[in-house]
Amino acid sequence: MTSETEADDEFFFMANLYPQDTGLPMVVWASERGRARYDIRVKVMQSHGDRIDPYNLASVAVRPSPRLVEGHLDAGDLRLVSQWILLNEAVLIDYWENRIPTAELLARLKRLP
Repeated sequence: MTSETEADDEFFFMANLYPQDTGLPMVVWASERGRARYDIRVKVMQSHGDRIDPYNLASVAVRPSPRLVEGHLDAGDLRLVSQWILLNEAVLIDYWENRIPTAELLARLKRLP
């Protein structure tokens, strides 16, 4: 399998979340576990706005506490993403563990103030 195909497969298990839904300045993705060989992560666009580019992402681990594991985010963006993850940790984990469908994820997510 090529890396492009793997990236496409990975996005099949993700819900894209826009700034108007999250209160963040960029698009983020929550995902189901799928075939992941790592613990829960949130994918984050490295640039602000509604633009989606699957090859310009950072990865932020959720557990045991939010931390950047791949890509680059400036300190302010990482702080905001970390706050959003902590605000939504339970629902993100429920989605990752396939306990809830995407519609419930979207209904339960909280926006940053």
